[in-house]
Amino acid sequence: MIADVLTLSGVEQVKEQVGQELGVSEWLEISQERVDQFADATGDHQFIHVDVEKAKQTPFGGTIAHGFLTLALYPGLMADVVSYEGFAFALNYGLNRVRFPAPMPTGKRVRAQARLMAAEDINGGIQVTTEYTFECEGAEKPVCVAEALVRFYT
Repeated sequence: MIADVLTLSGVEQVKEQVGQELGVSEWLEISQERVDQFADATGDHQFIHVDVEKAKQTPFGGTIAHGFLTLALYPGLMADVVSYEGFAFALNYGLNRVRFPAPMPTGKRVRAQARLMAAEDINGGIQVTTEYTFECEGAEKPVCVAEALVRFYT
């Protein structure tokens, strides 16, 4: 757990952070068990994710996490990085752009960094666009880069 969580209280503090890096998460190991559970939850049992022996025969040399599993980790990874207060509730609104530039090998660790890109007034609150960059420990390229939109209602 990261000691200093950035706490943003209310619309004005959020707007002050536009263009700023919010922080970097702790490392999280992507176990085969987690990948298998994601496969079961989504019905995506493509061998590259779940068949350890067959995946060894690919250029990756083993199983890799689903791209959408990596993307789905951002709320948990960011919980120790940034906290939003002074809002009644928040809702995921969508994604502007998602890319998976490199595979996320099973058994390796991932972390995410966040940069607040925009904060726009909406009816009843604010819409925040945050860029998340996920990196695999020791890898040159990120495993996921995504712009997520969240609506915070006052």
